[in-house]
Amino acid sequence: MTDEASPEAEPAGWSWEYAGYRPVDERLRESLCTLGNGYFATRGVLPECSADDIHYPGTYVAGIYNRLTSDVAGRRVENEDVVNVPNWLPLRFRLPEGPWIDPDTVTVLEHRQMLHLSEGLLERRTRYDLGEGRVLTVRQHRMVHMADPHLAALRTEFTTEGYAGPLEVEAALDGGVTNSGVARYRDLDGRHLTHVHTGASTPDTVWLRCRTRTSDIRIGLAARLTAGAPAQIRHELPCVTQRLTLDLTPGRTATVDKTVALHTSRDPAISDPLHAAIDRVGRSADFDALAASHRTAWGQLWRRSELDVPGESGLILRLHLFHVLQTLSPHTADLDVGVPARGLHGEAYRGHVFWDELFVLPFLNLHFPEVSRALLRYRHRRLEQARTSAARAGRRGAMYPWQSGSDGREETQQLHLNPRSGRWLPDHSHLQHHVGSAIAYNVWQYCEASGDMEFLHTKGAEMLLQIARFWADKAVYDHSLGRYRIKGVVGPDEYHEAYPDSETPGLDDNAYTNVTAAWVLARTLELLDTLPAPRRRELVERTGVDGDELTLWEDVAHTLHVPFHGDVISQFAGYGDLAELDWNGYRERYGDIRRLDRILEAEGDTVNRYQASKQADVLMLGYLFAPAELRDVFAMLGYRLDEDMWRRTVDYYMHRTSHGSTLSGLVHGWVLARCRRSEAWKFVQEALQGDIADVQGGTTGEGIHLGAMGGTLDLVQRGLTGLETRDGALWLDPVPLPELSTYGFSLRYQGNWGVRLRLERGLLEIEVPSSDASPIDVRLPEHEVFLQPGEKGRLVLPG
Repeated sequence: MTDEASPEAEPAGWSWEYAGYRPVDERLRESLCTLGNGYFATRGVLPECSADDIHYPGTYVAGIYNRLTSDVAGRRVENEDVVNVPNWLPLRFRLPEGPWIDPDTVTVLEHRQMLHLSEGLLERRTRYDLGEGRVLTVRQHRMVHMADPHLAALRTEFTTEGYAGPLEVEAALDGGVTNSGVARYRDLDGRHLTHVHTGASTPDTVWLRCRTRTSDIRIGLAARLTAGAPAQIRHELPCVTQRLTLDLTPGRTATVDKTVALHTSRDPAISDPLHAAIDRVGRSADFDALAASHRTAWGQLWRRSELDVPGESGLILRLHLFHVLQTLSPHTADLDVGVPARGLHGEAYRGHVFWDELFVLPFLNLHFPEVSRALLRYRHRRLEQARTSAARAGRRGAMYPWQSGSDGREETQQLHLNPRSGRWLPDHSHLQHHVGSAIAYNVWQYCEASGDMEFLHTKGAEMLLQIARFWADKAVYDHSLGRYRIKGVVGPDEYHEAYPDSETPGLDDNAYTNVTAAWVLARTLELLDTLPAPRRRELVERTGVDGDELTLWEDVAHTLHVPFHGDVISQFAGYGDLAELDWNGYRERYGDIRRLDRILEAEGDTVNRYQASKQADVLMLGYLFAPAELRDVFAMLGYRLDEDMWRRTVDYYMHRTSHGSTLSGLVHGWVLARCRRSEAWKFVQEALQGDIADVQGGTTGEGIHLGAMGGTLDLVQRGLTGLETRDGALWLDPVPLPELSTYGFSLRYQGNWGVRLRLERGLLEIEVPSSDASPIDVRLPEHEVFLQPGEKGRLVLPG
């Protein structure tokens, strides 16, 4: 690698490192060392290692799913999964006639992995003890190219001590991979690839093609090997290998470069994925040139998403941002994909799309609005399917699925496995209809931040209208209350799926669901009032919405029921009547009780009986809405929500939450920053540590938690600054924590690129770069300024 492309000069705080080889940590490291570019990603497994109980190679292409049927617990169960596509990475080595060398069979003298964040490069250095005084040092640099989303490359450098002679090297493309990276899914069919064929296009280039079994997506890979020695090509289906021999001399380094191109039949502007892959790898540059353009592309991304936070927190936030950008890059803007809850880093949740865009899009809106728009278009393209799902349920409007994949049908599993009891149990999480409100919220936030009125008036309006229609139709009037109610749902908590001893799943009047439904109805009515008359007429003609329906929406928006008990907001009707849990007793018996639902089920009990929540539910309202807006929504519903009641509500659920989700610490940290600041940092730290410390007990090895990572970025960007984009202005109400009171970031706001904000010692500094864009209206609680492009403002914050 040239000096220009070398990561050696990387600035401090931009390298994530692991020292030593620990088999027990490999799955976690492989997830956190994943490299991607928004189009595809490859886990950070060592190239000489294959899938086993320690390692799990995986490469995932955004939006590539396949549906299979399995026999589970006496039932035929259908699941759609993100596909583990053929493995491009394998490169192994050995002395002549000896065993293949890997860290699980050969003594490791030294091992280091370094993820160079600024450049998107993964470096590994391993010294193997080959016995008799012989040492082999392996140094590798890997990239999944950020400038060309179809390319990846691996450079391997071999150096010996005490040995002169041949080293056999074998590179491969492996089409025999399966989806087997999540232990609790292994009873399910994971064989997604079929019709594997291999070949060679030139003496140094091999190829592999295959297709998915039911979605019939064709996949083509081509690999070019450069080593200064001829390679022997072998076709051993489902693999194709290139084997060569290097002559090693102590102290001299021998280099092997592997460059790979990947295409699928979903790609635009190609005739055939295999032909496209062969053509692309054939005309790709050498490793050094690829590294240079890759580095440039990453530099541009870092400038657009600049985040200047000191210390360890800053390094973790950069790691989080790195993984967000690898999953959702500007290349995503050209794809039909959603926000995969576990990134492109593993097979947990089967690669499905949940509500995690609620935590990721607010950050993207202010840096990569074109990516946010593409992710919302994913939802709009599935609006028809959401309407079909609602109709099948006897409802009007659009009922979006809790888990979405290729076509927008409900992908939530019918059964889920409790690893503690070994039992397969019914799964009712598809009743989390609040995902529709999250989509509507995301549409509104994106348009406020970007100023994209064209999207709001067209696709956004169509989604909001159908989501609002669903809520108005699902609401039923209760004459005894004089209010509308929404029954038979599951809230964000997820622990509670039914009332105790009830055979019917679903809960009534989940506060989060009802409040957000009211907000959607109110915002949709507001939008319809402000639409240009020709567009409003088109929308009315297309949807058949009339005055009577709008009157109903108005009524429901103002009279949805919110339950209370003991002067706090109830999570759902009847929550206060549930039994109290012996929290201390369970902590003493089990230690980690984050997955309390599994513990209780294994005991023959159910969490449905207790006042115990997996994660923030009611408190999610404090995450979505600033205090003033939340008070206004409650006032619209006819309720008074003062600061004391909200504090009591926060305190109540703080003591009844097990934090069985990485999102829980994030939301609690966000909410506490505004009402109990002294306790906020504890939860912020938990959110920051969520994946790097694998606080959920082994789940990060199955894929990162993208929502939590994106949410920590937004916590710094919006949560602690009180930043809101509404009414054509940038609103700020900072609540700096003592542990994080000095930091800065840049953002893109309605045509102004690279707007810089910095908090420091009671001051807020805002700098707007020169351009021909409009001035920015900045509003603080007791201050308002207009900043022209090229101006800088320094504002004193209230004490």
